[in-house]
Amino acid sequence: MQTILRRHEVERVTGLPRSTIYARIKEGTFPKQVKLSAKSVGWLERDIAAWQQARIEARDAFAA
Repeated sequence: MQTILRRHEVERVTGLPRSTIYARIKEGTFPKQVKLSAKSVGWLERDIAAWQQARIEARDAFAA
């Protein structure tokens, strides 16, 4: 089973506002959302965790 995070949860765990999330999706630098119904979307928790890990690794590579 996979956990799906709603937008407000994604905003909370990433620290990004809604506008930035959608701008980065458009750029291809943030995980795409999963359509849940006609008016709701969510993100796979594992995709958000992988995105966060990649950001950490990029930071660490830059500092090295």
